[in-house]
Amino acid sequence: MADENNLTLDEFAADEKLASDMQVDNEGKSAADLAPVFDVPVNISAVLGRANLSVAQLLQLGQGSVLELDRKVGEAIDIYVNNRLVARGEVVVVDERLGVTMTEIIKDGDSAA
Repeated sequence: MADENNLTLDEFAADEKLASDMQVDNEGKSAADLAPVFDVPVNISAVLGRANLSVAQLLQLGQGSVLELDRKVGEAIDIYVNNRLVARGEVVVVDERLGVTMTEIIKDGDSAA
């Protein structure tokens, strides 16, 4: 017996619009419209570069060790939100602390670089 609240795939009309195809009306929208999601936690990572090490090499690292990364000095760093690349930026110093300034916003499909 099928549940009346669940639709099977064949019950959708072939000419139905997909949510991804619908136009978004941004007129009259403001930051206040996002209030329900303001308290949703997100994980932000600024990746300076990457390195591959064996466990033996990792165990040899100590205070003062230098780890060579796959980026050049001055090259943009990647900024991830919830493990998704969303921007690139530069490292800055703000009140004796490190920070990141975004220089490029990555749109969907633009992350392959």
